[in-house]
Amino acid sequence: MDRDEDHKIPAAAADRVGHGGNDGREPVFNLAPAVAGIGLVCIAIYAVEAFWLNLDQQLWLMLHFAFLPIRYTGPFALDFSALISPVTYSLLHGSWGHLLVNLIWLAAFGSPLANRIGTMRFLLFWIAGALSAVALHFVLYPSSVVPLVGASGSISAMMGAAARFAFRVDRRAPKPAFTGPVLPVSVVLRSRMVLVFLGVWMVVNLATGVFSGTTIDGPQIAWEAHIGGFLLGFFGVRAFDRRHAAPQYPQDN
Repeated sequence: MDRDEDHKIPAAAADRVGHGGNDGREPVFNLAPAVAGIGLVCIAIYAVEAFWLNLDQQLWLMLHFAFLPIRYTGPFALDFSALISPVTYSLLHGSWGHLLVNLIWLAAFGSPLANRIGTMRFLLFWIAGALSAVALHFVLYPSSVVPLVGASGSISAMMGAAARFAFRVDRRAPKPAFTGPVLPVSVVLRSRMVLVFLGVWMVVNLATGVFSGTTIDGPQIAWEAHIGGFLLGFFGVRAFDRRHAAPQYPQDN
């Protein structure tokens, strides 16, 4: 439960955002092992699908591992695919472009989170984000026959978590990670940077939802699923965080 007291974000912590090392530099590819592993799995799956599977095999892959709401509301027996597809869909992608965009955001938001909470917690966080994303999608489209694929729900959860740290990253550490305690919502919502990010993120999601699928054979973006993942990260990151000693913040007068 978030505390209601007013706090200030320490200036020393805020100054660490966006600064790399003592000389302001860091390696270009400084990925956490869990992030690199998930990225490689996503690349391998889509490469096999794109280069080796024929159309029937691709349809089989979607049928068994993508999330299909109709699987749970239609006249179908609940099988093993019904159990695992709410997570495995997050490792599938619809195109190279779809995969590339998700990998970029995964590197940007996933590494500092994974470096902070550790590999096992990060994998559980990925699963929780994926489940939250499909949960909201299912509530809104319980009878949809369109398969849902992509890591965007889990990555949106990472963006929500990043907002709770006000994007503070200690880049002087050997493994750059989100720093400081998980901030109370009341503090986060007083940060101009966080508010701008939330506004831009919401507008982009609404725009992609409105304009996706308006062309023939154009992709449909499940933007509602992104919101489900984001809410999990924003309100639930504390449950996955390691114990950190909270610094004493001066109170506002």
